[in-house]
Amino acid sequence: MIELNLPTYPLRLTKKYGKPYIYDDLRHRFVALTPEEWVRQHFVHYLLEHLGYPRELMMNEVSLVVGLTKKRCDSLLYSRSLTPRLLIEYKAPHVPLTEEVLQQILRYNYTLRVPYLILSNGIEHLAWHLDYEQMTSSPLDHIPHYTELVD
Repeated sequence: MIELNLPTYPLRLTKKYGKPYIYDDLRHRFVALTPEEWVRQHFVHYLLEHLGYPRELMMNEVSLVVGLTKKRCDSLLYSRSLTPRLLIEYKAPHVPLTEEVLQQILRYNYTLRVPYLILSNGIEHLAWHLDYEQMTSSPLDHIPHYTELVD
């Protein structure tokens, strides 16, 4: 797999049916190792181990309904009161973070209405703060530490 713009960590890899799998600490199981999954596992580790995100408040592959369609968002962080606070969309390293990718996460957020969004392809990371009272969005110049996200 490609080297990412994220810290390395001790990976747990295995093979099933001749295909590579990586351990997902949030789902507590091995999952198929795709380029997008490679990014997800590294990014989640970065959030947990370097930015203070509580493991018990994060979930991967969260089901949601957007209009009449069932979707799954890549990662979701909840507040201690269990309201969604941060939505993350991952792409494979070779996939650029375009307007189309931003529109995808915004569609998912119609249902969740989180105040923070992150896009990452493992090389580039983009983050925004959304203020629903002022009806504004502000790009962030960094991935926020968990303490910046709590009320």
